[in-house]
Amino acid sequence: MIAMIIRRFFQLVFLLLGISFLVFSSMHIAPGDPASMIGGPTATESDLEAIRDDLGLNDPFLTQYGRYLGNVVQGDLGFSYQNRQPVTEAIAIRFPNTLKLAIASMIVAIFIGIFAGLISALKHNSWLDVTSTTFALGGISIPNFWLGSILILVFSVYLQWLPVGGLSDPWWTIEGMKQLVLPAITLGTAEAAMIARMTRSSMLEVVRADYVRTARAKGVKERKVIWIHTLKNAMIPVVTVIGLNFGGLLGGTIITEKVFAINGVGRLMVDSIAARDFPMVQGSVLLVATIFVVVNLIVDIVYSYIDPRIKYQ
Repeated sequence: MIAMIIRRFFQLVFLLLGISFLVFSSMHIAPGDPASMIGGPTATESDLEAIRDDLGLNDPFLTQYGRYLGNVVQGDLGFSYQNRQPVTEAIAIRFPNTLKLAIASMIVAIFIGIFAGLISALKHNSWLDVTSTTFALGGISIPNFWLGSILILVFSVYLQWLPVGGLSDPWWTIEGMKQLVLPAITLGTAEAAMIARMTRSSMLEVVRADYVRTARAKGVKERKVIWIHTLKNAMIPVVTVIGLNFGGLLGGTIITEKVFAINGVGRLMVDSIAARDFPMVQGSVLLVATIFVVVNLIVDIVYSYIDPRIKYQ
């Protein structure tokens, strides 16, 4: 187990190096000039050249990348051209909102997805199965911006039960929980649909296994067969989907943050791309990529506890 974790850790380091290089390259290949954004419309060409020299933008590409990588290793992600503040400080202000939204959405997705998939598999070809399958198809098909707008219209404008947007109050307060409800449902619906489909297909495969039939033939109670023999073994592919989806949520909350006016990392990345704010885009993407690969490592570790056979491979 320890050897596997160490091996995967070194793989993740090289993966993050590759991601940082690709992001750094793409931002420099894209058209636009950060010096123009910093200098403003009144800046002369000599002013712009001075800004480029000050930022090191006239240095060779590999020199710039090496300098950036050296700063990242020391925990310095650079200074934002747009916000006039360190990138780490700007991300630290906004990341808690994105993290809260991703966790709340994942809780909604796991609860609804596993429950719907389990019922669908146990009541195969019944009206419950058809309803669950229809829900999964609809959840994947409905765009986040449309679902979010409808939820705001119904529950915030007409019924006035929940706030329209924002995520300013602590999550443990009543207002904070109210602010999380609509964006969490909006973002978690598609994830719940995928988890439901995976749970259903995995349960249907496991429930036909020989050891499940043997357990039933030995007189084991149906509840024990489902929860111990079937569900636990069916969770391996579901855990994969949950881990990948959670990592994706941290970088895929852009539309939901826009709809609900949430000051998060996704919204920050969009604004930074439009402003050609190189350090902010690079820092945000590197953070999301780091969390994504760490979540994948955690999923691999969880595998070994769900299926002990993986420990000995």
